[in-house]
Amino acid sequence: MTSQSQASSNRFAIVILAAGKGTRLKSKMAKVLHRIAGLPLLVHVITAAREVSPAEDIFCVIGHQADQVRAETSSLGTRFVEQTEQKGTGHALLQCRQALAGYEQVLVLSGDVPLIRPETMARLRDFHLARKAAMTILTAEPADPSEYGRIVRGPGDGGDEVTAIVEQKQASAEQAAIREINSGIYAFDVKALFARIERLETANPHGEYYLTDMAAILRGDGQRVLALKAAEVAEVMGVNTRRELVALDRLLRAHKAARLMDNGVTIYRPESCVIDAQVTVGADTVIEPFVQLLGATTIGENCRIRSYSVLTNARIADGVTIRHACIAEDVVIGSGAVVGPFSHLRPGSDLGDGAHVGNFVETKKARIGRGSKANHLTYLGDVEIGEGVNIGAGTITCNYDGVDKHQTVIEDGVFIGSDTTLVAPVTVGKGAYVGAGSCITKPVPPDSLAFSRPPQLVKEGWAAKRREKRKKKS
Repeated sequence: MTSQSQASSNRFAIVILAAGKGTRLKSKMAKVLHRIAGLPLLVHVITAAREVSPAEDIFCVIGHQADQVRAETSSLGTRFVEQTEQKGTGHALLQCRQALAGYEQVLVLSGDVPLIRPETMARLRDFHLARKAAMTILTAEPADPSEYGRIVRGPGDGGDEVTAIVEQKQASAEQAAIREINSGIYAFDVKALFARIERLETANPHGEYYLTDMAAILRGDGQRVLALKAAEVAEVMGVNTRRELVALDRLLRAHKAARLMDNGVTIYRPESCVIDAQVTVGADTVIEPFVQLLGATTIGENCRIRSYSVLTNARIADGVTIRHACIAEDVVIGSGAVVGPFSHLRPGSDLGDGAHVGNFVETKKARIGRGSKANHLTYLGDVEIGEGVNIGAGTITCNYDGVDKHQTVIEDGVFIGSDTTLVAPVTVGKGAYVGAGSCITKPVPPDSLAFSRPPQLVKEGWAAKRREKRKKKS
């Protein structure tokens, strides 16, 4: 029997505790909504859990700012249990009694352990099931265990038996020397748990009901309580302070960069880059130092992202070059396109294959066709540009009249001369030319030439006369 089918036959649920305030973060925001690597802490945990169990078998216990937590995570398909008063982890799980009535086993996670891996969850689940434990505690050995409860193991069950969990203040010298700590992640036999959970007491400094105390209760009743050590300490590290939040963000991003490099992406100075968890990058792409890849950005193969560029929710095809210091958000960039340096692609911009958008060009809701170019000092807003179009330096689409936005249409093969103003709504027909320095306010028919400049006036000798006049005055 495979581990998944074994878990299914045992009706295994996952409960994620996510109701706390996170007081030590000194924030008005719920702890699990704070973000690392571009996603809320809770989303990282749910995403990992969904690789182990179906979403309908995952329950999030929410409380503080419940509506906001629900809104951030409801798209992931998990179910919610509300803890209206936050009275500790034991009280939180007690709220799940009805929800877990149809399950035999439950894995309890914290909503602030974003580095927990699906492999570790599955390993804990399978160990718990195979050993028929009433409670299995996931443990770890951090460099400094002083803030955690120590796991005291006994000789039973091959050395996996837990005889006690001792807090630092109550630990003897021998117990304080133990490095193995309680992570706060558990697997329980549901029947054994709920038959005894109301025996939890609040005899602690915070006056709360702690799941940790279930170990002593279960052992006292002759039930099996076991420990399983996590492969990596970082997996069980939670977030209580801003420093811890930033430390886990740094670690998660380092893991992300390492995975990308393992899959054929070159990242120079990865420690200088900011790459969110959802980002995907194709093989043979090169990412230079100080690049930020944010949100759900996807980058194809054989691209080059040069230093100081910031890409957010960008969809980039193969063979694209993003030159230095470009900003792009909610955009689509076709294969072989070239962007920058110093380009700003705002939401709704869509560059076709082989298109060029150059230095100090800004686009917004601009569709730029295959092979079209706007290389210098240009604003293109609310515009449809066909294929093979050349946009001269200093071109501006005047899309806003102070009340409404209007569209400009530039058809295939058009040549727009430098310093042109296109006052929308306006259309420039296929193959037309617009002379430099023009202000276009009316439609330009296909294959025509349009320009609107006053005639040039030349006064020969005027400059010499002016200089002579100034000389006499001095």
